Amino acid sequence: MNSFLQSKNWLDFQKSLGRKVWQIDSVNIIRHNLPLGKGYFYSPRTEGDFLSKEFLNRIKEVANQENAIFFKIEPQEQIDESLLKKSGFIKGKDIQPRKTLILDITKTEKELLNQMHYKTRYNIRLAEKKGVEIRAKSQKSKVKNFEEFWRLLQQTAKRGNFRTHPKEYYKKMLEIIPETELFIAEYQNRVIAANIVIFYQKTAIYLHGASDYQYRSLMAPHLLQWKQILEAKRRGCIEYDFWGIDEKKWPGVTRFKKGFGGKQVIYPGAYDLVFQPVWYKIYKLAKVIL
Repeated sequence: MNSFLQSKNWLDFQKSLGRKVWQIDSVNIIRHNLPLGKGYFYSPRTEGDFLSKEFLNRIKEVANQENAIFFKIEPQEQIDESLLKKSGFIKGKDIQPRKTLILDITKTEKELLNQMHYKTRYNIRLAEKKGVEIRAKSQKSKVKNFEEFWRLLQQTAKRGNFRTHPKEYYKKMLEIIPETELFIAEYQNRVIAANIVIFYQKTAIYLHGASDYQYRSLMAPHLLQWKQILEAKRRGCIEYDFWGIDEKKWPGVTRFKKGFGGKQVIYPGAYDLVFQPVWYKIYKLAKVIL
């Protein structure tokens, strides 16, 4: 199934962030700026014939015009690594999560509940019993409620010791991409958890989430996920993508997501096509230092 990262709306969103974008032979290309007028090209969840001679010649031509050091792809489907190497690609550092969980939501509500870990079912019922309420925000109100999401995300990032995108990134995502929804969990009129979900074709993707640690005993994130899954079913989606698991990097988050069931999917990871070898070495060295 196609990825929303290869959609026109994703390119529009990237453009709104001030980045140059192209679509070459149906492949989304995003330029990320680097110091000294340099940059690199990036194509997340790459689809299409990106190994064809015509495409590679075109990308090299544009890279030369744009002073791009390399072109990073992250294929959507498994591909023979020897074909990538034959075309000049080398293994690169991943940007998107390498592994995810995909939940088949064509099953009935009862079947979905039964396949969950018993603690996940218990926590969903506990949140309902405690009076946690879930709301999906419309185009206007989701922007209005953005500040609550950002407040919770900052708390969550500090607690989990990870870096967020700039505030404007999430704000523009909600403004520019019509398929995004902001789901919030409220308790006694206070927002205690919030998630950004993208509905694309027949898939709902849980992209960003945050919660208030002070109210962790209410288990709001469990109920929030469940209501998002039910909303995805209502809209005719057949899959729910939890968007990223990693037992080593995110053990708690991974355990939480696995509690809902689903099939693990592993992507090929990132590969780089290098145009400027010396600058590529400098770039990699700088990434290690910083």
